[in-house]
Amino acid sequence: MSARRDDVPTASGVDERVAAADWARVSQDLDAQGCAVIEGFLARTECDDLAALYARDELFRSRVVMERHGFGRGEYKYFARPLPALIASLRTSIYPRLVPVANRWSAAMGLEVQYPEEHARFVERCHAAGQVQPTPLLLQYGEGDYNCLHQDLYGEHVFPLQVAVLLSEPERDFAGGELVMTEQRPRMQSRPMVVPLRQGDAAVFAVRHRPVQGARGVYRVNVRHGVSRVRSGHRRTVGIIFHDAA
Repeated sequence: MSARRDDVPTASGVDERVAAADWARVSQDLDAQGCAVIEGFLARTECDDLAALYARDELFRSRVVMERHGFGRGEYKYFARPLPALIASLRTSIYPRLVPVANRWSAAMGLEVQYPEEHARFVERCHAAGQVQPTPLLLQYGEGDYNCLHQDLYGEHVFPLQVAVLLSEPERDFAGGELVMTEQRPRMQSRPMVVPLRQGDAAVFAVRHRPVQGARGVYRVNVRHGVSRVRSGHRRTVGIIFHDAA
């Protein structure tokens, strides 16, 4: 039986909302910190509607219980195709806004890969290499849950930026559970970062590595992200990853 998708969140106004974001500021923050926040990117009703999808098993292709794999505590589910309209529209509308950063970073780090302007063409590249599974996901955390530092790599082809939108409201729905990042710098100690978010805020951040200007030129730093321990309540997040999985 096919999944019912007539009652999932719609994609109304996504293109206009994405266009209205300050992508010049996002680009600057990504270059400076490897992360940028777009405040109020999704409305509260959209966040609540997306969070409610977690109970709809027919919308997902797999469920991962983190503790079973040593990933932390909590769980997440990968959406199946066809993706819900709001998720699909966010993926295709945000991607071209990040391509200039992705290509600039690639050139700065001396990498040969360049990314096409349209997401559909990049997905074709993934599929030709056997990466055919969609990667957008919903994550769910309860009291005591956390996500170990990691990188979302699923095959040879990796888009260097991803987006996470917090669907729950801190201090109302949960306490703790901050988005955290670390940068491992050559011959230096790692740099930690905490990214404060409210419900509906979108965090754009590096997937694997990014270029940093040093005294002797550009060097590459490895980036990992995770979630600190949730002290109480429940936290849900939607993740928008632009490369598909093998």
